[in-house]
Amino acid sequence: MATRSNSRLADSILYPFANIGHLTENPPVVVESGEGVYITDSTGKRYIDGQAGLWNVNVGHGREEIKEAIKAQLDRISYYTIFGGTTNMPSVELAERLCQLTRPEGMVRAFFSSGGSEAVEAAFKLVRQYWRLRGEAAKTKIISLKRGYHGVTLGALSANGITSNREYFEPLLPGFIQVETPHLYGNPYTQDHEELGRICADMLEREIQYQGPGTVAAFIAEPVQGVGGVIVPPANYWPRLREICDKYDILLIADEVVTGFGRLGTMMGSRHWGVKPDIMTFAKGINSGYIPLGATMMNAKVAEAFDTGDAAQFSPKAFAHGNTYAGHPLACAAALASLRIVEDENLPENAGRVGAYFLKRLKEVQSRHHMIGDLRGQGLMIGVELANPETGRPFDISRNVGGRISDHCREKGVIIRNLADTFIISPPFVLETGHVDEMVDTFEEAVASAG
Repeated sequence: MATRSNSRLADSILYPFANIGHLTENPPVVVESGEGVYITDSTGKRYIDGQAGLWNVNVGHGREEIKEAIKAQLDRISYYTIFGGTTNMPSVELAERLCQLTRPEGMVRAFFSSGGSEAVEAAFKLVRQYWRLRGEAAKTKIISLKRGYHGVTLGALSANGITSNREYFEPLLPGFIQVETPHLYGNPYTQDHEELGRICADMLEREIQYQGPGTVAAFIAEPVQGVGGVIVPPANYWPRLREICDKYDILLIADEVVTGFGRLGTMMGSRHWGVKPDIMTFAKGINSGYIPLGATMMNAKVAEAFDTGDAAQFSPKAFAHGNTYAGHPLACAAALASLRIVEDENLPENAGRVGAYFLKRLKEVQSRHHMIGDLRGQGLMIGVELANPETGRPFDISRNVGGRISDHCREKGVIIRNLADTFIISPPFVLETGHVDEMVDTFEEAVASAG
């Protein structure tokens, strides 16, 4: 396959979250193929994919089962809408499968979209229409966490708690409020994890009281925050969230776009904390990224508001939202195949076991290199945060310490994503301990060279 000159790779694409000048000087790697935990570039060089594409290739690259499912569906029909009185069987079967998988959380119905941002956007529209149907139209506000990430559409972005994502697009939508996230590293309140959980939950409750419970529609959070730096909340935090939402009659949305389908070592991230949300949002691992797909799940309490009890074609209770590619048959066929792999190979358990080994190996590195300020994670969702050992504070951004470490790893055949000086490790669930050893040894070498 012919490849373009490296100097032209940044000419025509406006890449997401990337500096054009940097990409012109440092052309992106052209990924040509993948197998399992590995990807191969246009020069034939192979890398361990430490970010699973973008948190999403959970069952690994090149799975024949998923490719065959897509091909088989292509032989039937490549696309047909689920609007206007038609549907397709892969979307029906996937909705049934998702309800089965989330039965412990009490989910009873799925709404399909094209990805994570759209799944979150649908959740916000769902809760606002839900409260109108319940006769409480004043309940419109959405509360989320600082450092939370929920997507890039305007509604999802308004819930984001990451300043750098928000500042270029302000003013954002009204009615979105952020409260403190329970992040132990560097917080000004306490170094006791459980106490921090209580403090931050109390902050949410006070914000609800201040806003007025009759105006708050929902609270949304990731079971473990991803882009914000892989922030693992205290064990008491999510159960307390559920109590607070119940107390003030507020819907609880679990953004499971990253954590759904096994990344934390449990099938659902919410399940890790023993909590049943009212709404769950999925994407990424729903079909391991083979074709874009998102889903918004709801429990019986929410679904009931949209059940009319009559057979009229049009009703004010119909959910007034939808995407052209909702329930895309190829994406849904891929999801059914991917979820079979996740279950048949017990990949959530593997993610938990290998993730624990990964953290153990990284703790050994941390003990030898004092520029690693914090190490945290759950399952195969791990964050490594650098800090200047002389000051205990982040390095000056101009030093590009994280970037140099990431570049060194890439040169040695390991791709680990860095957001400034925080590394996000989110490999496929088929990762083995031998892969971990190679990744950690390479990372330690890179840290030593940057020091």
